[in-house]
Amino acid sequence: MFARSTTIMGDPSTLDDGIAYVRDDAMPQVTGMEGCLGLSMMVDRESGQCIVTSSWDREDAMRASDLHLAPVRTRAGELIGGMPQVEEWEVAVMHRDHAAPAGACCRATWLRTDHESLDKGIDLFRMALLPRLEALPGFCSASVLVNRERARACVTITFDSATDMEASRDEAWAIRDVGVRDSGVDVLDVAEFELALAHLRVPEMA
Repeated sequence: MFARSTTIMGDPSTLDDGIAYVRDDAMPQVTGMEGCLGLSMMVDRESGQCIVTSSWDREDAMRASDLHLAPVRTRAGELIGGMPQVEEWEVAVMHRDHAAPAGACCRATWLRTDHESLDKGIDLFRMALLPRLEALPGFCSASVLVNRERARACVTITFDSATDMEASRDEAWAIRDVGVRDSGVDVLDVAEFELALAHLRVPEMA
């Protein structure tokens, strides 16, 4: 399974227009393409950052869609007020305890590693970290996306509500620190988001 993320750092006041465009215009176009499984959108209403991620059953289908979706990304950037930045990923882990409810929120952590440590880190997440994350109150789902060429990864944990996400911070950071120490990765960034659209539809991969 594969994914393409489009990140836009825009104007917080335009995010509702951007969400409406992605939901009503972009999502039907993207999900109608061959090989597309679904789409999600995360937004940070304070910073204006939003991330739209599409999922694909094959890498060639994802790559073939890129040219056709360029105008869609451009329009989203115009509405939100930022330049779209695109990155492609392999879906290494996807685990859902249950479907994301209305009001769900996400914490995303971007990591850098070396090529030799990438698979070690994925195994560590599956075997040691995921069971601890599942025990957090309000845990909804977890995913790991990897870009092997750039030796990067993104771990996203979804919670039922902003309250659950906030309550999890201390324990989640302790779990993350164990993973960083044992897998030899570097944390590049951490951000928290509202899950505006939850239709990624990647099957269980844990």
